[in-house]
Amino acid sequence: MCRNIRPLSNFEPPATDDEVQAAALQYVRKISGSTKPSRANAEAFDRAVAEVAAASTRLLDALVTTAPPKDREVEAVKARERAALRYGT
Repeated sequence: MCRNIRPLSNFEPPATDDEVQAAALQYVRKISGSTKPSRANAEAFDRAVAEVAAASTRLLDALVTTAPPKDREVEAVKARERAALRYGT
């Protein structure tokens, strides 16, 4: 999976439409193999992003869990700590 796509479920506050859209864009870029489609493919690319975003929103809305919601700030700190260990910064 693309490293730029972040888990979006079970966070407080919930994922925003912008976050879902960004994840959908990264996914479509990854599977299409291009970051910017040609003019001939732009319509199909944009449609795919919209469809993936809509499906992702439906999925996030339907998921249920008994785990407590994760805090975005706490998860960000953990990610920075993992990166520091991994890259020695």
